Amino acid sequence: MSDGIFETLGLEAISAADATVHRAALAHLDSLTKPLGSLGDLETLAARICAIQRTLTPEIRRPVAVVFAADHGVAERGVSAYPQSVTRQMVQNFLDGGAAISVLARNLAVDLWVVDAGVATDCGRHPRLIDARMRAGTRDFAAEPAMTDAECREAVRRGAQIVEQIVGESGNTLLLGEMGIGNTAAAALLMHCVTGIALRDCVGRGTGLDDEGLARKLTTLAAALARAAPLAQTAPSARTAPSEAIELLTEFGGYEIAMLVGAMLAAASRRAMIVVDGFTVTVAVVLAARIEPKVLEYCVFSHCSAEHAHRGLLEFLNVRPLLDLHLRLGEGSGAALALPLIRSAVHLFTQMATFSSAGVSEKVG
Repeated sequence: MSDGIFETLGLEAISAADATVHRAALAHLDSLTKPLGSLGDLETLAARICAIQRTLTPEIRRPVAVVFAADHGVAERGVSAYPQSVTRQMVQNFLDGGAAISVLARNLAVDLWVVDAGVATDCGRHPRLIDARMRAGTRDFAAEPAMTDAECREAVRRGAQIVEQIVGESGNTLLLGEMGIGNTAAAALLMHCVTGIALRDCVGRGTGLDDEGLARKLTTLAAALARAAPLAQTAPSARTAPSEAIELLTEFGGYEIAMLVGAMLAAASRRAMIVVDGFTVTVAVVLAARIEPKVLEYCVFSHCSAEHAHRGLLEFLNVRPLLDLHLRLGEGSGAALALPLIRSAVHLFTQMATFSSAGVSEKVG
């Protein structure tokens, strides 16, 4: 990794998942009492988890969910169906236990934390709230860069530090979510700039914009691109990866997206599995992978969002999500819903009998 980013974070270098263990896991799956490949994508998932954990006795230990929340200056231009005040209100709802991610985390025995990365109004104090606040939301990126270079790098550092603190040595599974009115606008711009996919194909309705609102969102984002030229118009292949991620986050990102990038780098560094939620978190994955491509080897993509650009982004990454439930909630809800599938893949791998141990003929099915 170049540009001094990795050194600033104080993390160990990210190593590749273990290809030898992956091959051994596939062989073990073929020895289980089932027709070859009959568990489909669960087999692919189980082998992936083995490679990430570097063992043929994988386990999900103390899963932790982190929701990064922040506001966006561009929200004042009407790029969301909801006012900016909803970000603060939803943070309180997470902490009070009434949000979808709160319910799922409670029922799935997941350790839930909420991070104030830069909410516009003070979120107060709570045992499950981490104050990593940068400022009261980003600046309006249609008029000026969303943040300074120093702010962006500090947000990435704080995201990494949070994962180092709360995952600890005992945890090996990180579920990532976000909350921020206006953040699908930021995510759409970042997707366009990194992938080269046409802006109109990166822009969706977010939390439920009508046709007029969607047109306003697209016009606002096109104006932001024009302001940031020539950076936004540079072909992705012509950019240097680590500096590109920071430059684009600085121009168009959110503090929660920058912290997600840092969180992913830290999780991969400590060889933890990263369960990716929806559109905005997947955009953060793309940026983290520009800094260190091996991050992708630690990511499990939970679902395909109803935000239409998410499908295109998953295709760009050449990955298959576990679920397709037409979700568009964010906040880590899709990641939490995928956790039972992940646990099931591990249990099938470790607890099913082999043909040899069960005394079953291998001519099954």
